[in-house]
Amino acid sequence: MADVVRLQFHSLRFSSSLLTSLNSLQPGLFVNQNPFRRAYALSDSSLARFAYRPRKQLVHFKVQAAVTETDQPKWWERSVPNMIDIHSTQEFLSALGQAGDRLVIVEFYGTWCGSCRALFPKLCRTAEDHPEILFLKVNFDENKPMCKSMNVKVLPYFHFYRGSEGQLESFSCSLAKFQKIKDAIELHNTARCSIGPPKGVGDLKLEPSLVQKDRPSESASA
Repeated sequence: MADVVRLQFHSLRFSSSLLTSLNSLQPGLFVNQNPFRRAYALSDSSLARFAYRPRKQLVHFKVQAAVTETDQPKWWERSVPNMIDIHSTQEFLSALGQAGDRLVIVEFYGTWCGSCRALFPKLCRTAEDHPEILFLKVNFDENKPMCKSMNVKVLPYFHFYRGSEGQLESFSCSLAKFQKIKDAIELHNTARCSIGPPKGVGDLKLEPSLVQKDRPSESASA
C-alpha cells in the first residue's frame, strides 16, 4: 500500500501522493501544511463580527458631600466663664462698676479682623488660666460710638482697668506681640484693695459726631 498513514508520537505523516490527491480533491487544503487546517473565505458581514469593539468603560464618580456645620459657633462667639460680651455702653459701664478690685481686660475686636481672629484662641486660654480676671469683649461694629470716644483706632485693641485706679494702660496687640498682654497682667494683677468707686467710668460720654462708618485698621502682625 503506497498511501499509508503512520501515527508516531502523536504526529501524522502523509505520503506525497496522498497530499497530492487531497489537494486536487479539496482546494481548501494547503500542501505541506496541516491537512486539517482549512482556509475559509470570510464575507464582509463575518468580518464585521470580528471587528474590534472597544470595551465599555465604566465611569465612576466620587460624590463628596460638603456638610455645612451651621450649629458650630463663630470664632468670636466662643467664651469662658470670666469672659463677657458687651453690646452697649451701659453694659460696659455696668461691668466695670461691678468688677470691684478685679483686674478688667477689655478687648476691642472686629469679626472681619484677621489679627483678632488669630489672637482670640490664645486670649481665651489666658482667661482660663486667670479666672480672677474679668475679660470684656467689645465688638467694634456694634459699639462704634463708644469705641470712637475711647480712641480705638486699631484692632485688636486692649484696655486695662482696676477699681479706683481706673484705666491702667491701653495698647494694640497682635498674636506675635501677645507677650505684652502677659507682661501687663503680671504688672497689674497683684493683691490690692481699692477705696472708693472706680475712676474713669462715669466720665465716659458719647457724642453723635463721633459715630463714623469707617473701620479702624488692623494691628501689624509683626
